[in-house]
Amino acid sequence: MTAQFPAVRPRRLRRSEPVRRLMAETRLDPAQLVLPLFVREGFAEPRPIVSMPGVLHHTLDSLRGAVTEAASAGLGGVMLFGIPEQRDALGSGATDPDGILNRATRVAAEEVGGDLVVQTDLCLDEFTDHGHCGVLAPDGSVDNDATLERYRDMALAQAEAGSQLLGLSGMMDGQVAAVREALDGAGRSDVLLLGYAAKYASAFFGPFRDAVESALQGDRRTYQLDPANRREGRREAVLDIEEGADVVMVKPAMSYLDVLADVAATSPVPVWAYQVSGEYAMVEAAAANGWIERERTILETLTGIRRAGADAVLTYWATEVAGWLRGR
Repeated sequence: MTAQFPAVRPRRLRRSEPVRRLMAETRLDPAQLVLPLFVREGFAEPRPIVSMPGVLHHTLDSLRGAVTEAASAGLGGVMLFGIPEQRDALGSGATDPDGILNRATRVAAEEVGGDLVVQTDLCLDEFTDHGHCGVLAPDGSVDNDATLERYRDMALAQAEAGSQLLGLSGMMDGQVAAVREALDGAGRSDVLLLGYAAKYASAFFGPFRDAVESALQGDRRTYQLDPANRREGRREAVLDIEEGADVVMVKPAMSYLDVLADVAATSPVPVWAYQVSGEYAMVEAAAANGWIERERTILETLTGIRRAGADAVLTYWATEVAGWLRGR
């Protein structure tokens, strides 16, 4: 009697490392990675951020080394965040040409502006004494339209400092259209806009708020998306694209892969995802305890984000991962 064997054997596609590499549907490349960097005013030396092992509060001097290393690693870009010594209700430091973020942008643009995309966070939360992403109304709510005026001024200041791409992370209605109009009116149609379209009110932002020394009072649920909502993420992305966004963002990444896939299936422009501080910190903590394999886990998380549809990923591991990929 003739033995019955499987007619189809998918395992042949996994039989060796060269075969698996050849058949891989999703690939990682250093140029698809963007490194977020924190620059703290008033520090003489870089200092570790305790809740994010391996991540630093940079000085302007140490920033030079970090962006040079990022460019040498072949990264696609760096995203800069500034932490000022003094804050006020309007976030005045955000539009001050000598504010920490604008100074840091000039440093980065001078060092590596021709080698990677120098990007800046366009949001007021690091600069306000109340920690919200916008201007407050008398009743304590965030005034959407008054905030847009501040964003327009921020955009012009950041463009003047040398930012090539502005990351609109504040989640105000109409922010992309307002900033695009301001830039175009000032003759700066060359500056790209990244719309943080589907940014959720997530618990995974916890270590980031430590990193930017957030003064937040209350929460951001009136402007960031409800984690329960999937369709709303796609809708926000569509609106940002209609307003002129060159790229749209889903943030966080790992808990929102369904939203990321939805946006990627819809968007005619590049779609990015931000692997946020809490996602980073969880992997680092588990690896430090020996519960997971650190390198394999990091690569698996990034591959999963790319597989879901991200054209590029903001990750605190960007430079390290680029070294692994280039080494292979």
